[in-house]
Amino acid sequence: MSSTSHTYHQRISVDYNYPVEFARDILNPDNPLLANTLDRLKEGRRHRVQAFVDSGVVKAWPDIADRLRAYAAAYPEIIDLVHDPETVQGGERAKNSRRAAERVMESIADHHLCRQSFVLAIGGGSALDIIGLAATLVHRGLRQIRIPTTVLAQNDSGVGVKNGIDAYGVKNFAGTFAPPFAVLIDPAFLTTLEDRYWIGGLGEAFKVALIKDAAFFDYLCRHAEALRQRDAEVIEEVVRRSAILHLEHIREGGDPFEFGASRPLDFGHWSAHRLEVMSGYELSHGCAVAIGVALDAFYAQATGLISSGEFESIVRAMKAAGLAIWSTLLERCEPDGDLTVLRGLADFREHLGGELHVTLPGPIGRGVEINEMDPEIIIQGIQALKELA
Repeated sequence: MSSTSHTYHQRISVDYNYPVEFARDILNPDNPLLANTLDRLKEGRRHRVQAFVDSGVVKAWPDIADRLRAYAAAYPEIIDLVHDPETVQGGERAKNSRRAAERVMESIADHHLCRQSFVLAIGGGSALDIIGLAATLVHRGLRQIRIPTTVLAQNDSGVGVKNGIDAYGVKNFAGTFAPPFAVLIDPAFLTTLEDRYWIGGLGEAFKVALIKDAAFFDYLCRHAEALRQRDAEVIEEVVRRSAILHLEHIREGGDPFEFGASRPLDFGHWSAHRLEVMSGYELSHGCAVAIGVALDAFYAQATGLISSGEFESIVRAMKAAGLAIWSTLLERCEPDGDLTVLRGLADFREHLGGELHVTLPGPIGRGVEINEMDPEIIIQGIQALKELA
């Protein structure tokens, strides 16, 4: 008796296309950008929209709900705002519970949004992650339009394809890959940011410059003091260039949904994620990334990937921009005496399938992947950064 095996190889290609617009006064009724974005597929119907707004944005812009209602009223043939805008708790701590995402899902269900309806998410990176995760789970995915409102959300997390929340002590443990329908970036929202969120968001700009664009790193060095002084023209340039570098990597890197193990854009993140958890999320993501970038830059210097002069220029520019390069958390130890931050390497190794993949600059403007890190060199880096700080 013979046994026959039949295999049919299924192959699917899905084309994703979404605009990332850099514009001013997005919620001014005289600016048709948002309405045109909702209607960009020219489907010939009025679009049902539900808006969710970061609590931090509501605090800084108390008239935000009125502005959204006025905007919808100016375009009645395009926008059907199904309910008053709802507030979603922002900040990294809000991501540490699934309840915030569940509330968004419950509200979407209450207002009977369908797969052709829109979720308008306005806020910083954590709020966009929460709202985005909820939107991708309902009906296996609603259309999302993001309006990121922090430096970090505008120059990195808000333009990408990820959504997620923290769980079980692990950063972004639960999440989805789902490209947005569009991203609208308005620099006006940056004017009301607290300094920690203005400056912290620069950590991701330094990160991507160091592994992708030496000219951009030079720009950051030349304008570091202006960034610290909250120069509006400079921050717009930094946000735009950083966002485009992140977008180009997603498009051209060959792995937009991260099926493989390589993670170039996670340069500096193995320690940053662990530091966030260790701080109880008191340390913002951007600030943690800056420390992680400084630590990995030392490692790159110690292993000959960059020169001591390049390392010094990295630290000097980051400090001039107001970024911290060291934290007392780096010296926290486990009961057995091992540094707690080193658990971040084990977390990354587990996340990446058992083999470590860490990107370092080598030289500035180009990323080099390594698969092992010597704890002794990391310890030396911690001490060096403490002295430099």
